[in-house]
Amino acid sequence: MAFSRTREDVATARRRDPATRSALEVWLTYSGLHAIWGHRLSHRLWMSRLYLLARIISQLTRFLTGVEIHPGARIGRRFFIDHGMGVVIGETAVIGDDVMLYHAVTLGGTTSVPGKRHPTLGNGVVVGTGASILGPVVIGPDSVVGAHAVVLTDAPAGSLLTGIPATVRSRTRHTPDFYI
Repeated sequence: MAFSRTREDVATARRRDPATRSALEVWLTYSGLHAIWGHRLSHRLWMSRLYLLARIISQLTRFLTGVEIHPGARIGRRFFIDHGMGVVIGETAVIGDDVMLYHAVTLGGTTSVPGKRHPTLGNGVVVGTGASILGPVVIGPDSVVGAHAVVLTDAPAGSLLTGIPATVRSRTRHTPDFYI
């Protein structure tokens, strides 16, 4: 199971990043993948109520990769972080399948009150460099969040979110790549 997930992760990176030259290169050098692998271990520990050990593994992974993923965050399959430095994913964040984040993305909270405080990203969401999605907002499947957008409200499936604060509009089939 773990080996097949690792192969799936490497294949996802090769599909998402045109700069890859080999599976070995991805496996050895992609910090976003290393962060995801570290998260899987810390999440397993978190779910087993080994909270301190989970947080230690999480912080060690952050130190090594520059990506901070809280052990409580729930992450789907084929998740890819491209150039992961500075990514922060909060405790109650939920990330669907086939989601891609670029560097310096924050999936953060807006309150210290217990409960759901972090975003939920649907399947197939792409979040551009430096974007911040804050609070318990829901971003619908197949949406694109533009670089440096600040998202504070929910967005339906197939949305394009850009600006500060982000405005939500329907994504067309021909959304230019510079929006992501």
